[in-house]
Amino acid sequence: MIKYILNRIIVSVPVILGSLTLVFIIIHWLPGDPAQMIAGDDAAPERVDFLREQFGLNEPLWKQYLDYLWNSLRGDFGHSFANSQPVLERLVAQLPATLSLAVVSTIFAIVVGVALGVLSAVYRNKALDYVVRVISLLGVSMPKFWLGILLILVFSVHLRLLPAIGNGSFKQLILPSFALGLTGAGMLTRMVRNSVLEVIQEPFVVTLRSKGLTERAVLYRHVLRNALMPAITVLGVLVGEMLAGAVVTETVFSRQGLGKLVVDAINQKDIPVIQAAILITGIFTIIVNLLVDISYSYVDPRVRKAR
Repeated sequence: MIKYILNRIIVSVPVILGSLTLVFIIIHWLPGDPAQMIAGDDAAPERVDFLREQFGLNEPLWKQYLDYLWNSLRGDFGHSFANSQPVLERLVAQLPATLSLAVVSTIFAIVVGVALGVLSAVYRNKALDYVVRVISLLGVSMPKFWLGILLILVFSVHLRLLPAIGNGSFKQLILPSFALGLTGAGMLTRMVRNSVLEVIQEPFVVTLRSKGLTERAVLYRHVLRNALMPAITVLGVLVGEMLAGAVVTETVFSRQGLGKLVVDAINQKDIPVIQAAILITGIFTIIVNLLVDISYSYVDPRVRKAR
């Protein structure tokens, strides 16, 4: 297992470098001069030239890229173009809010998705199955920004049950977590339903029933454990989806966090902040996928034996 983890870490290094390179190319390819945007449209050319030299924007692109890679490896992400604050301090200050939103949304997606998926499979082709399938389809199809606005109108404006914007309390986390986690819940519902229906038809299930085990024991002790393997695979993708969706969700609900920080940095073309945020998000996603792979060994002994 240790050898497998080391191999995965080694393989992840080119992925991180590729992500950094792609982000660097895209950001510098976009139109607009960061120095001009910081100084303002009415700024004197001398002021713009001073800012360009101060932030190293007058250097050749290849040198900026090498400096960026070297500084990133040392954990030095530079200073923000917008307010000259250390980028790492800004990220550390905003990261807990985004992580709390992603964690609560993921838990909501797992609990709701697995429960609805099992119910839909147990009551196949019945009324409850059709209702669950419609709900899962809506969850996958609805855009997060539209769902967020709809939740604000219903629960904040009309019913006045939950706050619409801001950070600080668990109530302010409910609506954005629901808006962000509904897509994952719909995805997991469909996958768990299909997996349970497939495992139920396996010969070992017939054998267990013939031995006198109850349907509840067969379902929860044997079928569900085998059916959750594809769902565990989706968890790595789901976490990445939550982190990416936080950009839209935090903007709609006016929450402070990494997503809103990235949106503001893109509007200001604050290159160091954008690059550092994407790097941290990529590393976090790789770690989650590694943990998902390791969990295979504990859920399915066949995977542990093969490794």
